[in-house]
Amino acid sequence: MILIDQPRWPAHGTLWSHLVSDSSLDELHAFAEAMGIPRRGFDLDHYDVPEARYSELVAAGAEPVTMRQLVERLRSSGLRVSQRERRGIR
Repeated sequence: MILIDQPRWPAHGTLWSHLVSDSSLDELHAFAEAMGIPRRGFDLDHYDVPEARYSELVAAGAEPVTMRQLVERLRSSGLRVSQRERRGIR
Protein backbone atom coordinates (compact mmCIF):
# COMPACT_ATOMS: atom_id res chain seq x y z
CA MET A 1 0.00 0.00 0.00
CA ILE A 2 1.16 3.54 -0.73
CA LEU A 3 1.24 5.80 2.33
CA ILE A 4 1.70 9.55 2.76
CA ASP A 5 2.18 11.63 5.89
CA GLN A 6 0.97 15.18 6.44
CA PRO A 7 3.11 17.93 4.91
CA ARG A 8 5.25 19.10 7.86
CA TRP A 9 8.85 19.29 6.69
CA PRO A 10 9.84 22.83 5.63
CA ALA A 11 12.27 23.34 2.76
CA HIS A 12 12.52 25.49 -0.35
CA GLY A 13 9.59 27.70 0.63
CA THR A 14 7.02 24.92 1.10
CA LEU A 15 6.14 22.00 3.35
CA TRP A 16 6.90 18.42 2.30
CA SER A 17 5.36 14.99 2.83
CA HIS A 18 6.93 11.56 2.64
CA LEU A 19 5.48 9.06 0.17
CA VAL A 20 6.31 5.39 0.88
CA SER A 21 5.20 1.86 0.17
CA ASP A 22 4.78 -0.72 2.91
CA SER A 23 5.00 -3.46 0.26
CA SER A 24 7.88 -2.81 -2.15
CA LEU A 25 10.05 -0.17 -3.70
CA ASP A 26 8.77 -1.32 -7.10
CA GLU A 27 5.23 -0.38 -6.03
CA LEU A 28 6.47 2.99 -4.76
CA HIS A 29 8.40 3.79 -7.95
CA ALA A 30 5.46 2.74 -10.15
CA PHE A 31 3.04 4.98 -8.23
CA ALA A 32 5.47 7.90 -8.30
CA GLU A 33 6.08 7.49 -12.03
CA ALA A 34 2.33 7.30 -12.74
CA MET A 35 1.85 10.52 -10.76
CA GLY A 36 4.71 12.33 -12.50
CA ILE A 37 6.88 12.56 -9.40
CA PRO A 38 10.51 12.97 -10.49
CA ARG A 39 12.94 10.21 -9.50
CA ARG A 40 15.23 12.87 -8.03
CA GLY A 41 12.67 13.15 -5.19
CA PHE A 42 13.50 9.59 -4.06
CA ASP A 43 15.56 9.35 -0.88
CA LEU A 44 16.48 5.67 -0.31
CA ASP A 45 13.08 4.59 1.11
CA HIS A 46 10.68 7.44 0.33
CA TYR A 47 9.83 10.26 -2.04
CA ASP A 48 9.69 13.81 -0.79
CA VAL A 49 6.60 15.47 -2.25
CA PRO A 50 5.49 19.10 -1.91
CA GLU A 51 2.39 20.09 0.01
CA ALA A 52 0.72 21.22 -3.25
CA ARG A 53 0.59 17.55 -4.41
CA TYR A 54 -0.79 16.06 -1.15
CA SER A 55 -4.54 16.10 -2.00
CA GLU A 56 -3.90 14.83 -5.52
CA LEU A 57 -1.84 11.89 -4.22
CA VAL A 58 -4.47 10.99 -1.64
CA ALA A 59 -7.18 11.14 -4.33
CA ALA A 60 -5.04 8.80 -6.46
CA GLY A 61 -4.93 6.21 -3.67
CA ALA A 62 -2.16 7.13 -1.23
CA GLU A 63 -3.36 6.40 2.30
CA PRO A 64 -2.97 9.39 4.64
CA VAL A 65 -1.21 8.35 7.87
CA THR A 66 0.56 10.06 10.72
CA MET A 67 4.33 10.34 10.69
CA ARG A 68 4.51 7.71 13.44
CA GLN A 69 2.27 5.29 11.49
CA LEU A 70 4.31 5.83 8.34
CA VAL A 71 7.59 5.03 10.10
CA GLU A 72 6.11 2.00 11.91
CA ARG A 73 4.68 0.52 8.72
CA LEU A 74 7.83 1.22 6.74
CA ARG A 75 9.93 -0.38 9.49
CA SER A 76 7.59 -3.41 9.68
CA SER A 77 7.89 -3.89 5.93
CA GLY A 78 11.68 -4.09 6.13
CA LEU A 79 12.04 -1.19 3.69
CA ARG A 80 13.04 1.49 6.23
CA VAL A 81 16.56 2.85 5.83
CA SER A 82 17.81 3.93 9.27
CA GLN A 83 19.81 7.10 9.93
CA ARG A 84 22.87 4.95 10.58
CA GLU A 85 22.45 3.22 7.22
CA ARG A 86 21.90 6.60 5.51
CA ARG A 87 25.24 7.88 6.80
CA GLY A 88 26.97 4.80 5.38
CA ILE A 89 25.27 5.16 1.98
CA ARG A 90 25.92 8.84 1.43
